[in-house]
Amino acid sequence: MWWLLKATLGSLLWVVYRPKVEGLEHVPEEGPAILASNHLAVTDSFFMPLVVKRRVTFIAKEEYFTGTGFKGWFVRSFMNAVGAIPVDRAGGDAANVALDTGERVLSEGRLFGIYPEGTRSPDGRLYRGKTGVARLALQTGSPVVPVAMLNTGELQPIGRRIPRIGRVRIKFGAPHDFNRYRELVGDRFIERAVTDEVMDALRELSGQDYVDEYAAKVKERGQQG
Repeated sequence: MWWLLKATLGSLLWVVYRPKVEGLEHVPEEGPAILASNHLAVTDSFFMPLVVKRRVTFIAKEEYFTGTGFKGWFVRSFMNAVGAIPVDRAGGDAANVALDTGERVLSEGRLFGIYPEGTRSPDGRLYRGKTGVARLALQTGSPVVPVAMLNTGELQPIGRRIPRIGRVRIKFGAPHDFNRYRELVGDRFIERAVTDEVMDALRELSGQDYVDEYAAKVKERGQQG
């Protein structure tokens, strides 16, 4: 189903949005790797796997699998086809479920996609990363490849269902190896340092302004206001 979808819908997206990709050679041709991306739009989970030759498994919020109407069917079908795994973010163990899933995917020698910010950026800036990406890297010994989505937020601003027609730009950075810290998994200072290194790489790749605060907290304040 994944290959069929990539050949059909993928070809259509290539023609319409003409992705411009830099640094794709940094994605390993085999073996496990963590693709850590900034997150500007829902379609990030469409376009990034589209340009990678290997299959990328993502964690996706449960809402993507429960939508109604044509849009709900389309998103649900796409997420199922690409092997995205639903997680109820309201549950207290959602983070552990996501990490356990990532560890299993990586142990099988596959690619695992993750958004260290934990949610879409509310305003196009890059926010503080959660340490799950570091924990996965240290537990599995997998390299972390930073991925910058450069303009998907402009093509699909928050609230817009269908992205505007335009050329999608994606940039992959050199992989980061954190095996020197393998024995320190669970050390919150090391995990924060590793996460900050990944976020700094994303900042350099994307050119986004960095905010040392969690995006979810900013969204929460906005809803309360």
